[in-house]
Amino acid sequence: MQSPVLTTVAVTGFTVAFLHAAIPTHWLPFVLVARARGWGRAKTVAITSLAGIGHVALTSLLGLAIAWFGFQLDERAGEVFPWLAGGLLLGFAVFYFWRQWKGIGVCHHHTPGSHHHADEHCQTEHEQSHWQEELQDSPLVSSKAGDWAAVSGLFVMLTLSPCEGFLPVYLSAVQFGWRGFVVLSVILAVATLAAMAVFTWLALIGFERFRLKTFERYEAGLLGGLFAVLGVIVIALEH
Repeated sequence: MQSPVLTTVAVTGFTVAFLHAAIPTHWLPFVLVARARGWGRAKTVAITSLAGIGHVALTSLLGLAIAWFGFQLDERAGEVFPWLAGGLLLGFAVFYFWRQWKGIGVCHHHTPGSHHHADEHCQTEHEQSHWQEELQDSPLVSSKAGDWAAVSGLFVMLTLSPCEGFLPVYLSAVQFGWRGFVVLSVILAVATLAAMAVFTWLALIGFERFRLKTFERYEAGLLGGLFAVLGVIVIALEH
């Protein structure tokens, strides 16, 4: 096993997971619901972390399927596998570059009960006012629903929206076996939960003006660049 390569894959995975979780869709709804319901900071961060665990669990489960498929393909394809995996990663890179060029960005979740239509464009600029509008008629802030309904809604919202950008990273670690899968899953959990907790806390203590619009606007392009690097690394393993 080439440890420097696995380290590079791990660092790339951490970057993808952290930047993805730093986008407001992963923490702003929790802040707005907390303010509407009068939750304290500790409770809000705890609920955010709970939803983050669901988010990470589903992503890891999908990653497990990708890893298992990769292991089977690796056994059958042999020396050709790095070219196949690298080619797929480069294909993902082209896909995300195309989304960035078209201005589509990376699609994210919306609040349960909101009236967001699937045929609307999925831009990456989620302003606070946008979320306030979606939450206005949502059971997450309704006085008729208790806190348990709000917590469940937030949990489902985030859990059913896995980190799609991290899934191809699992493919890059197939040649490292189950160790690579475990390392990436731990990194996914640490980076995601850390980013969600940090930015939720910053918003709660008054850093509303702390924006990540640049990362959010260019997320697709950043993912494309990272996948391009991973694709080249995986192919380079063959040599």
